[in-house]
Amino acid sequence: MSTLITVGETPLRLSPPGNRRFVGSETARMTATGTESNVAIAAAALDADATWASKLPATQLGKRIVSELREYGIETDVSWTDEGRVGLEFRQPGVPPREPVIIHDRAGATAESMTPSDIPMDAVETADGVFASGSTAALSETAAETISAVLRAGGNGDDLAVFELDYRPRLWSPEAANDGLTPLLEHVDVLIATEDELRTVFGRTGDPREIAHGIASEWDLDMLAMTRGEYGALVIDDSVVHETESVEAETVDAAGQHDAFSGAFVQRLLDGDRPDEALAYGVAAATLTRTTPGPIPAFDRADVEGVVEQLQ
Repeated sequence: MSTLITVGETPLRLSPPGNRRFVGSETARMTATGTESNVAIAAAALDADATWASKLPATQLGKRIVSELREYGIETDVSWTDEGRVGLEFRQPGVPPREPVIIHDRAGATAESMTPSDIPMDAVETADGVFASGSTAALSETAAETISAVLRAGGNGDDLAVFELDYRPRLWSPEAANDGLTPLLEHVDVLIATEDELRTVFGRTGDPREIAHGIASEWDLDMLAMTRGEYGALVIDDSVVHETESVEAETVDAAGQHDAFSGAFVQRLLDGDRPDEALAYGVAAATLTRTTPGPIPAFDRADVEGVVEQLQ
């Protein structure tokens, strides 16, 4: 069984029920919604020994996050503190032509002050893979430096240091993201991003394959995986591009699909699959996740493998 440690912030998402708006709603559903914790959950669903590590305030909201995440079969390693607060994300669903509304309230979140001393660095160094994302690095310079230290420590030898670009325009501008994330890439083995994120943050234009080749070459990445929405996904490995088509499915909630892709893709790489095989698992996991409500990628391995068969 492969071991994976993910490091980053997990806010609480508040959403009105169904497709209602906040105006006129008397209730809201509260759910943990962190990229790194979602990736751990997706990887654990495919039998990885997954741990999410972070820093949280020792409050009812902080404890609620840990309680919810443990229900999905992952371990948690949390540094508790009396300072800071839990970050919040307010998400109002959008039904065309109405666009979804997303409001980040993450200033002052405890993860802003997260340092390597708050993370189980010994476990990071011995894990088969480590994972972090740009949404945590966006919180503060301290958080970005911690993510850099995690990637550097986790990418030794045959272990994989995986980074998801996870660009959130409501957290920082493309220019700030480029400046903040570029130094991290020298410690990254595998980069995961959407096509739109790569174009926006790095100012790339042209064919998706050209973009993937250019970025992988510039930062000497072992591998780059790009999701392309309705056009499926691709992965570039040692200058060879593999592509997988998308799977048609009704979208109930798209929030956690990219995290599902990342978790499944990374887990299969850690278990020794070829990049093209791992890519199919990522697309299958993302497909299943967008058919269920909520941002957490809760799926069964058998269901994922059923969709993978459709892609073969």
